[in-house]
Amino acid sequence: MLKLNHKKLAVWDKSLRLIKEVYKLTNKLPKEEKYILTSQLRRASISVASNIAEGASRKSVNDRKRFYEISRSSSVEIDTQMEYANCWNISKKTN
Repeated sequence: MLKLNHKKLAVWDKSLRLIKEVYKLTNKLPKEEKYILTSQLRRASISVASNIAEGASRKSVNDRKRFYEISRSSSVEIDTQMEYANCWNISKKTN
């Protein structure tokens, strides 16, 4: 592995842990969510880490900021999807 600057960032390390947690959670979702929610959550979690890494490699502040904003947007996307997953599980338990 290369010794790149983004690997020194605590937030990048946390984003890798987020990916692991998302994979654990999505393995527990029902089969009917495999191609929609599971796929979307996994791609968004990978996007968080990827955009942090790409932003850290940019020279200009504006470029870095843009990639960090994309990473944050993916985090918001994950939060929304987790809310949906929580609602889905609650509604299935009460039926």
